[in-house]
Amino acid sequence: MLIRIGYDIQFDLPVSAAMVTLLHVHPSRDKDLIEPDALHIDPKVEATEYIDAFGNHCTRFVAPPGLLRLHNSALIQDSGQPDELNIRAREVPVGDVPTEFLCYLLNSRYCEVDRFSNIAYELFGHITPGWSRVQAICDWVHGKVTFSYPHARPTKSALDVYTERIGVCRDFQHLAITFCRAMNIPARYATGYLGDIAWPASGPMDFSAWFEVYLENRWWTFDARHATPRIGRVLMAVGRDASDVAITTSFGQANLSHFTVISDEVTQIALDAPLPA
Repeated sequence: MLIRIGYDIQFDLPVSAAMVTLLHVHPSRDKDLIEPDALHIDPKVEATEYIDAFGNHCTRFVAPPGLLRLHNSALIQDSGQPDELNIRAREVPVGDVPTEFLCYLLNSRYCEVDRFSNIAYELFGHITPGWSRVQAICDWVHGKVTFSYPHARPTKSALDVYTERIGVCRDFQHLAITFCRAMNIPARYATGYLGDIAWPASGPMDFSAWFEVYLENRWWTFDARHATPRIGRVLMAVGRDASDVAITTSFGQANLSHFTVISDEVTQIALDAPLPA
């Protein structure tokens, strides 16, 4: 399967501001790119690319005052298969978790693990450890939390989501991640493209959030918002929670004026079609 991915994000800046973006496809998917995954910045500025502490491909630059446009269009190859399942995947004892993954067991900005220890064990302590327990967490969050864009706010934590039972995709994932960590299962936040491929259209496209858990010595994809395997996920970044994987971070005022994201399946017929005159 071929997927056309891209974005057009525009800001109005009253004064110049340093910015960091995580708009590239994750390095683990670089091999699947058919076309270059290049961040285009208008007006042109000097930019530096680097890999952060979580393995994400980042870009930093100083934007001048006025209109700033960040845009890209790339083609990526995908298996066309839904998220991989392994219902027999076992939990990894904490003593055997790789040192670099221990941070995914701890408190983070939006995941108050210490506040959830008793709650998590009451809800999921009786569930068979491993995949079954993670799936039970995913199903519980999916069933108890209502999706609503108007209820999004940047300060909402897992405890807020548990209390209010409403939020957007990042809130679903924060709560599920926190439950997993409280049960000693390493869990990390993930963000990227997830179009409505083989799925009913759900409105304007946006970047999406899901989470990954460490079972059987590898990371597996889960999604507490959808709670069912999806096709066409394209990973962009991973971190402890949303604070580590902000698509854009501005060190100064940057007013968002335009935001478009695409993630659509492309047929070979469409690729071979002649361009309009």
